This record gives sequence, C-alpha cells and structure tokens, in this order.
Amino acid sequence: MDDRSGIFAGSDPFEIARRWLAEAELTEPNDPNAIALSTTGADGMPNARMVLLKEIGADRFVFYTNYTSAKAREIDESGKAAFVMHWKSLRRQIRVRGHVSKVDGPDADEYYASRSLKSRLGAWASKQSSPLGSRAELMAEVARQTARHGMTPPRPPFWGGFEIRPIEIEFWADGAFRLHDRFCWRRAGDEQSWQILRLSP
Repeated sequence: MDDRSGIFAGSDPFEIARRWLAEAELTEPNDPNAIALSTTGADGMPNARMVLLKEIGADRFVFYTNYTSAKAREIDESGKAAFVMHWKSLRRQIRVRGHVSKVDGPDADEYYASRSLKSRLGAWASKQSSPLGSRAELMAEVARQTARHGMTPPRPPFWGGFEIRPIEIEFWADGAFRLHDRFCWRRAGDEQSWQILRLSP
C-alpha cells in the first residue's frame, strides 16, 4: 500500500527532491546543496567526498568538477556513482544511485560563466587530486593563469559537469524512537517506470 503523504507526497521524485532542497535552503546554515559523493576505484575500493549539487533537473542530478580529478577518473571507469544529501536542520536525507555521463558544452559553459572570477581562474590553476608542494605554489599558478586569461577566462577543456541519472532514489525522514520513514523509488533503467517501496527503518 502506498501511504505516502505530507513531505513524501508527489508522483515525481525529482520534484520531491527539489522541494526538500528548497526547504533546506531556508534552514541549513551552510551549503544546503552539499552531497557526499561516492565512487569506486579500479582497485574496488570506495571513495567518498563532499561536492556541491548544482541542478536537480527533470530526470538528473548535476555537479561540476575537474575531469582529471580522482572522482572523475573513477566515474569514467565505472560509469556509476551514488550520493547522499543530509540536512540536520530538517532531519531528512536523500540517497541516490545511478549511471553517470558528462555534461559538456553549452550547459557547462553557462554554469562556468556564472561562477566568480576567482573560482573560474582557480579551475585553471588547480590540478585537482595531484600532489602539491605548497599553497604558495598554488597561488603562483593562480597568478600565472590570471595573467594569461585576464578577466574573461574560458571554461577549461578539463573542467565540466557530470549528470547522475538515477535508478534508485530514497527519501528518509527522522522518526520518533528511531522509527524512521523511508520511501525508495526504484527502476531498472533510466527510461523505465518507478516502483515505490516503503522500507523498514
């Protein structure tokens, strides 16, 4: 029986996710769009790190990063990722698992152009996940890239987005006595219909 109501109500899981994020933006003190992104390396070991979710689309979740980073390399190898968003102020979380592909071209250009100038230059300067001798070395590279690109740096060819098209989305809300509410939306593939299950806490 589907007894979803209140914060769980709705026929579109992406709309529910957008609604929850909008509520969190009113209550979370910092980065309500932060997600703990998990990937798996070639050695089979998992990795997790915090990144900022930049879009909840009609059928996808999007974040941006350096394509030479460890997370990007692991995504390229597996084509899969998972993440969790957790809001202490709301006592809620969303878990997502799915297939990943690059967001390159106009969408990535538009988002890159919306960032602050220092962030855009920083994207050029940082060889993300590579060893770094010192912070002074990094700042010297920022200065070099500033001299090179000036006030209108283009998007680096090694920087862009990833979109996660989920096969599973779970909405969780804290319950009294650890009797939480959990609803899991599952589908076999990106274009398949959703099955909605209530899960035991």
